[in-house]
Amino acid sequence: MFTNKMFFGLIGIVLLFGLFAGCDSDNAITGPADTRMAEMARGAGNSSAPAPGDASIAAIAIDAGFDELVGALVYVDDELDAGLVDLFLNGTDQFTVFAPTDEAFEGLYSLLSVVLGADIEEITDVPAEVVLDVLFYHVTEGRRAANSVVPRRGERTITPLLGETFAVRTDLTIRDGLTGVRENDASIVTPNISANNGIIHVIDQVIVPPSVVAALTGG
Repeated sequence: MFTNKMFFGLIGIVLLFGLFAGCDSDNAITGPADTRMAEMARGAGNSSAPAPGDASIAAIAIDAGFDELVGALVYVDDELDAGLVDLFLNGTDQFTVFAPTDEAFEGLYSLLSVVLGADIEEITDVPAEVVLDVLFYHVTEGRRAANSVVPRRGERTITPLLGETFAVRTDLTIRDGLTGVRENDASIVTPNISANNGIIHVIDQVIVPPSVVAALTGG
């Protein structure tokens, strides 16, 4: 369960995001999360690099209702002093984030519950060190639009901050440590959402590095 410190930390993030709410930003869009994502990606196309947006990666994630992803950032910050919220909210370095939806996290919890034979109901049921590795597996350095992520043929290897690679295929699916374990691979469902500090590609499943899969399953 979230601690009081984590709760007030998350409230603080939301209050910080309020600074963006009064700005005329293409990325500050109201309405259902899936509608907001579609609106933010509109005009960017599936390949060409979009111009930098006005809001930060973290601000977009908060506004668009990526509660599980934001909760994971808060969790590792609280437990490990990782500084990820500040990095993605206020940082000036450019990153590309493969952002799982809330449903993607819920699917991961269900899968882990079966694989581990334990009740995994929320991100705090997973060790913070493991969550940090998984988060780093979803982030690469620099602004990488879909044209530098999705290959014309075959697969393109992506090297995230964690160092362990995953591969993106021409059909927008992703080969990761859970390929062959779960029924379907993750897919990029909304590409090229532009932030002032990077680009977000929304994915429909949490991708997990092979080392974490091996550690969790004893493989």
